[in-house]
Formats: sequence, structure tokens, C-alpha cells
Amino acid sequence: MGILISGSSNVGKTTFATRLAQQLGRNVISTDSIARHPGRPWPDVRPPVAEYYSRLSHETIYWFLRVHHENMWPSIRQRIDAQRRVQMPFVFEGSALRPEYITPLISDEMLGVFLYADNDFLRERMRSAAKYNQSDETRRSIIDKFIDRSLRDNSEMHVAARKHGVRVVDTSDDLAVATLFDEFVQQTLLLASPKS
Repeated sequence: MGILISGSSNVGKTTFATRLAQQLGRNVISTDSIARHPGRPWPDVRPPVAEYYSRLSHETIYWFLRVHHENMWPSIRQRIDAQRRVQMPFVFEGSALRPEYITPLISDEMLGVFLYADNDFLRERMRSAAKYNQSDETRRSIIDKFIDRSLRDNSEMHVAARKHGVRVVDTSDDLAVATLFDEFVQQTLLLASPKS
């Protein structure tokens, strides 16, 4: 019935979810469509986002992210339950689908995965996307705080995924991602096929 794709910012959730949904003819739901936390400070830095990352400490920024995810979970769970009640297959992706939250939902009919990449890989990916090397010192400081928040979240969710037995796939490994994609397509088609 559903596929849940967890992972920190910039790990490749949206790309993977969109491609999977297109292959399966499903809708993609993003946690960002339910509520959005101050996100990437690029390509343009909106003044409220710049102020958020400039004024708050690293610890406070990460605390707000965790509280945001915790506050979002009841709405996300309602959305998942609504999709299941009407038997509407879906692909749901987002950082707020934390491994500790989605673990009780994963079953033969609800697939789940945590997408991961090591911090060096993610840091370079984010710096490249943000044009970090071409940025001034003020903008670099804002980007650094976003990256710090994202890498901490990546590490903590990785620990949680391992603890709760959620499958972990490294998105820096193209073969692992392709294998996951094929497996999810096959499992979904098997579930959808008429039982004899």
C-alpha cells in the first residue's frame, strides 16, 4: 500500500521518491507539503531564513528541528492512515519520517527505508549545491549552520535506523540505490497482483 522514505536533508529522498512514484504510477507526498522548517539557505537566502541561521546557536537550531519533526508526526500519521483507509497507494518522503516514528508502520504492505550517506559525501554535495566556494563569509556562515544541522540529523537518524531495524541504504552507492529501486518496484507489483 505505501512506501516510506526517510533520510536527512540532501540525501536524495525526493529524487528517489519521484522516480519510484513515476515508475509505479503513484502520488508522492512530501513532509514539506505538510509543514516546512527553515530549509536550505540557497539558491537565494530569504531574510527570515538568514536571520534564523545567523542568530541561533548550532544546538538550538538542531533542537528546533527535532521539535518540528515531533510536532509534525501526528499530522503525518493521520495522512498515512487516511491514504490506507481509502486504499490509495502512495510514496511518502521526508526528513520528518524519522526511523523511530516509522518503525511500527513497516510491514509486508508498508515498505520503509532510511537513505543515508556519510557526512563527508553530504557536506561536499551541499557545498556544491550552495556554491559555497563562491560565497562570501556571511553566507558561508549560514550555509555552515545548515550543513551542521543536516549532518547531525543524518548521524542521529542513522543510529536510530540501526537501533530500530529500519533498512539503511547508502545513496553514495549507485548500485545499492538501483537495487533498492528494483526491489521496491518488484515488491509493490507482487502486492498489487491478484491473489490466486
